[in-house]
Amino acid sequence: MDYVVVFDQGTTSSRCIIFDREANVVAKASQEVKRHFPHAGWVEQDAMEIWSSQFAMYAKAMAEHQLQPKQIAVIGITNQRETTIVWNKHTGEPVCMAPVWQCRRGAPWIESLIDTGHSELIHNKTGLLPDAYFSASKLRWILDNVEGARAGAEAGDLLFGTVDTWLIWKLTAGQEHLTDYTNASRTMFFNIHTHEWDDELLELFDIPKKMLPEIRSSFDIFGDTTLGSPQSIPISGVLGDQQAAMFAQCCFEPGEAKATYGTGSFVLMNTGHEAVISKHGLLTTIAFAWCEDNCDKLNVTYALEGSNYSAGSTLQWLRDGLHLFRHVSEVEPMARSVKDNHGVYLVPAFNGMGAPHWDSDARGLLTGLTQGATTEHIVRAALESIAFQVADVLEAMEKDSGIPLAELRVDGGVSQNDFVIQLQSDVLGVDVVRPAMVEATALGAAFCAGIATGFWEDPKWFRAHMNQGKETFTPEVPAEQVSALKEGWQTAVKRAML
Repeated sequence: MDYVVVFDQGTTSSRCIIFDREANVVAKASQEVKRHFPHAGWVEQDAMEIWSSQFAMYAKAMAEHQLQPKQIAVIGITNQRETTIVWNKHTGEPVCMAPVWQCRRGAPWIESLIDTGHSELIHNKTGLLPDAYFSASKLRWILDNVEGARAGAEAGDLLFGTVDTWLIWKLTAGQEHLTDYTNASRTMFFNIHTHEWDDELLELFDIPKKMLPEIRSSFDIFGDTTLGSPQSIPISGVLGDQQAAMFAQCCFEPGEAKATYGTGSFVLMNTGHEAVISKHGLLTTIAFAWCEDNCDKLNVTYALEGSNYSAGSTLQWLRDGLHLFRHVSEVEPMARSVKDNHGVYLVPAFNGMGAPHWDSDARGLLTGLTQGATTEHIVRAALESIAFQVADVLEAMEKDSGIPLAELRVDGGVSQNDFVIQLQSDVLGVDVVRPAMVEATALGAAFCAGIATGFWEDPKWFRAHMNQGKETFTPEVPAEQVSALKEGWQTAVKRAML
């Protein structure tokens, strides 16, 4: 068996990537998954489409490389986090559309928790700030608003899961209802210190415990799948997309950090075996967890995380909403065609603002417009907003951890934009390293799955692999110019939060 298959289920697409023993991509297939926006601030997807598209991409990737199931050593899963699916365990049918991590429908309930003084309890137990971003508010909304959902959950007929759980359940024909520690830590009812579903929070949120999945290490076996063939394939290497990217980027030591630029931007810094509770608007999450001593001991590595809702989605909005260009490949030449942003700043708070501000009422703002401003200035401002948001998060991380940033490792689709990554280096004042392997999220899941099954034995090899062909961007812009840019950005952010 010579290959590892990864199901990479993201917000905008379902992808299947197949790696060989040298961690080279030998086949991949991708299909867009539609997002629905039924009300202002609501974002949802069809869970059945998530599954059907993911299965179809597996079949396509296997066929294109003429592979047989008997050649596959293991299937790994990495997924968009917090997106919430509830389904009937007898019929396998979802009870409603799945609220996506970007969805704000649970915000009123979150505000009531904050108003009643529960913020500190939630933050200390989960490492998360009370926000509609996380699964708890979405699950609570489903139980309270979908006809028959609460009764079904109380009767034990309904199951909850994030996307990983849903895919595992489908892959195992309904035999396994499981999640891993990284995804569990994003629900807002998982205790990051005891490593269990928290009974006090479940009672507070009025969520029946019986509908929750069993939690396992990313390196465990999550069951077997046949995918319609006689060959049984183990499932392992299950972890949330950002933790998967962090693993691929080999952020194994405290202080090592990565940023993924996808639909949103996501920054994680390793803090070691200590759960650092942030005082600067960041989240504390589980980076990796594995069992030792025959699973008698759980070894947990924690991370500080800062997430921004809009990165690649900002460019999609400029293309599909404002029609400023036809293809995202046009944005870098447009941005470089003007010498600066002409005082124009775009704050992409389309669904509120994430870390470190956490303002669900903030809305997008385009400011600094004069008659001299052009389409190119607006596009440049959009690209600059991506780098500024990541810089805000990393500044907060340095304050929380007490560790100065030495370098930043980057991945994700937008990381291929040299303008953004060079600006990121300029704004941070440190080197930014981009690996040749851009499929970091899928590769992280592949690495975990490969370790779990003995496909790969030495994790040290991963770092050498990721260093092959890497590009390093070093600061070029004078500090006083950077300071002026950041001051203009902070002024724009304050206006968006009024």
